[in-house]
Amino acid sequence: MQYLSTRGQSPQLGFSDILLGGLMQDGGLSLPAEYPQITDAELSAMRGMSYAELAFTILSKFATDIPAEDLRALTAKTYTEQVYCNGRPDSDAKQITPLRKLENNLYLQELSNGPTLAFKDMAMQLLGNLFEYVLAKRGEEINILGATSGDTGSAAEYAMRGKQGVRVFMLSPRENMSAFQRAQMYSLQDANIFNIAVRGMFDDAQDIVKAVSNDLDFKAQYKIGAVNSINWGRVAAQIIYYFKGYLAATTSNDHEVNFAVPSGNFGNICAGHIARMMGLPIRKLILATNENNVLDEFFRTGAYKPRKTADVKVTSSPSMDISKASNFERFVFDLVGRDPKVVAELWKAVDSGGYFDLSATPYWTRMEEFGFVSGASSHADRLATIRRVHKDYGLMIDTHTADGIKVALEHRDADIPTIVLETALPAKFEETIIEALGEKPWRPASMQNIEALPQRVEEMPVDVQTVKDFVVQHTR
Repeated sequence: MQYLSTRGQSPQLGFSDILLGGLMQDGGLSLPAEYPQITDAELSAMRGMSYAELAFTILSKFATDIPAEDLRALTAKTYTEQVYCNGRPDSDAKQITPLRKLENNLYLQELSNGPTLAFKDMAMQLLGNLFEYVLAKRGEEINILGATSGDTGSAAEYAMRGKQGVRVFMLSPRENMSAFQRAQMYSLQDANIFNIAVRGMFDDAQDIVKAVSNDLDFKAQYKIGAVNSINWGRVAAQIIYYFKGYLAATTSNDHEVNFAVPSGNFGNICAGHIARMMGLPIRKLILATNENNVLDEFFRTGAYKPRKTADVKVTSSPSMDISKASNFERFVFDLVGRDPKVVAELWKAVDSGGYFDLSATPYWTRMEEFGFVSGASSHADRLATIRRVHKDYGLMIDTHTADGIKVALEHRDADIPTIVLETALPAKFEETIIEALGEKPWRPASMQNIEALPQRVEEMPVDVQTVKDFVVQHTR
């Protein structure tokens, strides 16, 4: 399996090379030169597989440069009950990513039973083991530079802490995460973990990461890698739970399902798009945004208009307080017939502060082929959905999952299952849960009073050179 760039000016590379590299040399994102297809027989054989077996089966189609026995060992090491079943009292199954039935043809897929209580653990734990494996094989080290709106940072740091040959430099918006999210990251004292709080929004942090990654000399000299959802390894690992959810909700390969996905940086739902392109019977991909509804606006109108930092709203689902969705470029590449020249021109406009509008182009007429529908949710919607789910189903959900359920109910079909992807446990957003329900959510014993732990973080301006200097200082 070879990987190309969405912008067409980088040589094709193997899985291990793009795993460590992040952005491609031309600033584009990596994608398989062609999507592997799942046959009916293969899909049938997946029924009854453990999560680790399913992960090996799917990833072996993408990571073809890793020997099968090594990849099987890595998935077996990663996807264990000890890592992914946190023992929350309201979980109805001791399995990885169980489906919870809410009502007829409406399900919640539990993705947040990992060590940091967010769906990012599903891919990040694997990424940590893959990084360590590839680096050891090559005798190399890597400096991971990432940006987080909340959950990616803690998931990456918990996955990489103590890993040989790996340092993590994680940028986050200091004031725009929950207290729990900040504490999960900033309280880590591991010598290979460095937290950087930028005086800005997530988009500012993400722009710094991209700027550093596009400085090819600096990137090569200091071995800069990425764990943001621009990293193909993360997207590939997220494809697995779409297959798991589908198989759990159906009894025949003739059945279809819908997936509803809260979406900020488009990585989670991009994995669903790729699963669908591989042949998984998905009728609709239901994209849910919060008040920062740039993606919803695109799927309704054809216009992609990222907002300036000052116009990004601070909301009670902060992990989606994003204007520029990095992974959206991967979908647009497929939408425009995989023409890298078109993508390069569209992102030339975006990267210069502009926008693009496909509504009057032939590409827009193809949208129905991809099954996307969308909607947005507000703070009031969030509170109402949290209350409704608690009252009707006896279940406490987090704010982002509430956005997903709200939009799912607007687009569900009566004749097939709609699966809402849970993105975090409510403990990560305790303040809003208390506002909605008047009670504190459950959290694991290991995370009681985490906000009171000593925190280690460097605060910095939104400045690329300052971040580079910090990386250099801690890499010598």
